[in-house]
Amino acid sequence: MLIHMRKIKKHFEMGTQTIRAVDGVDLDVEQNEYMALMGPSGSGKTTFMTIIGCLDTPTSGVYELNERDVTELPDNVLAHIRNKEIGFVFQTFNLLPKASAFQNVELPLIYGGFNGKERQERVWEALHAVSLEDRAHHRPNELSGGQRQRVAVARALVNKPSIILADEPTGNLDSKSGTEIMEVFDSLNRDGNTIIVVTHEDHIARFCNRVVRIRDGLIESDDRVR
Repeated sequence: MLIHMRKIKKHFEMGTQTIRAVDGVDLDVEQNEYMALMGPSGSGKTTFMTIIGCLDTPTSGVYELNERDVTELPDNVLAHIRNKEIGFVFQTFNLLPKASAFQNVELPLIYGGFNGKERQERVWEALHAVSLEDRAHHRPNELSGGQRQRVAVARALVNKPSIILADEPTGNLDSKSGTEIMEVFDSLNRDGNTIIVVTHEDHIARFCNRVVRIRDGLIESDDRVR
């Protein structure tokens, strides 16, 4: 089991009120799943995503990632897990503006301590996976929105993570570019990658094989769609 969660809660104290952002969630995710996580604003979806991505820790419950309990690990260990195990794709791309596509994709490998030869090989492999080798030496301002997001996807892939976690990955793209990005995810999933897409758009969720809907901090439905 890649992700095993039991009774996950995340509560916040706001004055005299307790905000139950996530309120006792159970979730299992197998290797090679392609899952959409959906929910309206205020549903707890974003908080739950940060826990899945080891960006935050739950108030209580158990979270095992690759059979390792990550529930109460210190920040430095969680940072190492994020670098090795989780590839992030964000709505706003988060690319370094003065760095080329190649250099942006290479960055996680530098943090990971890979040598120059292996960095070169992995970056070209990741750019090939998103069909962007011919734009390797272009800076973000020389790329379209869809191409920038492909660079972000390549950067997420380059460490060969256990999970690609994509937060509203098409939110800043036109419909054609958004469809192309989802088709890239389709291809990556067929190649064996586990992908979790956080979205509020039904037409994006339809690309996925499983749709988990969260409301009021609880899983409302969990459907296999294809």
